[in-house]
Amino acid sequence: MKMYENILVNALVNLGDVVLVTGAIALIKKKYPATKVTMLVKAVFADAVKNNPIIDEVIVFDYKAKENAISKMKTMVEEIKSRNFDLSISFDRKLRPAILTYLAGIPTRVGPSKVFDNNSSKVTWLYTDVVNIDHDLNKTLQAETYQIIVRKFFNIEGYERPTFAKIMPENESKAEELLTTLPSAKLKIALCVRGTFPLKTWAKEYFVEVVKALAKSYDAAFFIVGAPNDVYYAREVITDIAVTASVQVENFCGKTTLVDLAALLKKSDLFVTVDTGAAHIAATTGVKMVTIYGCTSPDRWHPITDKAIVLSSRESCCPCTIKAKACPTYPKPQCLYSVTPEMVIEACNKLLRD
Repeated sequence: MKMYENILVNALVNLGDVVLVTGAIALIKKKYPATKVTMLVKAVFADAVKNNPIIDEVIVFDYKAKENAISKMKTMVEEIKSRNFDLSISFDRKLRPAILTYLAGIPTRVGPSKVFDNNSSKVTWLYTDVVNIDHDLNKTLQAETYQIIVRKFFNIEGYERPTFAKIMPENESKAEELLTTLPSAKLKIALCVRGTFPLKTWAKEYFVEVVKALAKSYDAAFFIVGAPNDVYYAREVITDIAVTASVQVENFCGKTTLVDLAALLKKSDLFVTVDTGAAHIAATTGVKMVTIYGCTSPDRWHPITDKAIVLSSRESCCPCTIKAKACPTYPKPQCLYSVTPEMVIEACNKLLRD
């Protein structure tokens, strides 16, 4: 196998995938520790990989369709070209990064035959090497799919867990600042109540029942984490909990960077979450967690940690990609409503009492 000294990793993917790709990068660095690895990511997720011990540099692709696309692409091509990469590896199989690396003249450009779905793509025509992925994507951890790409291309063995950006003192301070706003309690329980789309979002009334039961059984303080656009939804959940269960819950949505969030979860005793990127961040911190799956496959997306309990009703129609209103059991999708509060409470009790 040829030795590569300067690798560009393309990962213009969602937060959870950005975290999972780091396992594949760790595998490269373990085999070739002197190799420089630069990661190309969306601006919104840059914090997840900056100050990551296995990533040497980060390039941010701040692309917006309504802006001057040609000008942005030209500038990015020149930046990539100036760095003299000898290899690029695509973990996203997307058109724009494939065009960027092709126009930048990177001599070896590697990508998978499939990565998110089973559809063929002409994007692979822009690669010099296509890694054949022949396993069932929905029955294989996505992190494993990423590492298979690396194993097959480099002809190496091994497995590495994903890593996250290093938690810095300022992140620790931010987490402490937020936690001081909670009522005094023995346990700190974090919640993530909203997924990136409706068929990932567990029912509000179910979260009410869980918080009510946990507050009755434990001396605990509760808070919700999420992105800035989750603030209002979280506020609705908090209001329902206050009215129904008379429990105070703080809203930390939009108040943390991604690394602040990691620091906050690391200081927590339990994390109850839907299937979202925060679950994969949490997995790197060692916090105990219960993860609730609706239309997505837990076999593919469960957090990589031995401290998580994954709950799914495993409906025959799952995984699916349909919109919520097209679901035959809408407005109460069976995949979500079949994961009951009692199931979540039992899982929480198991983790808290272990």
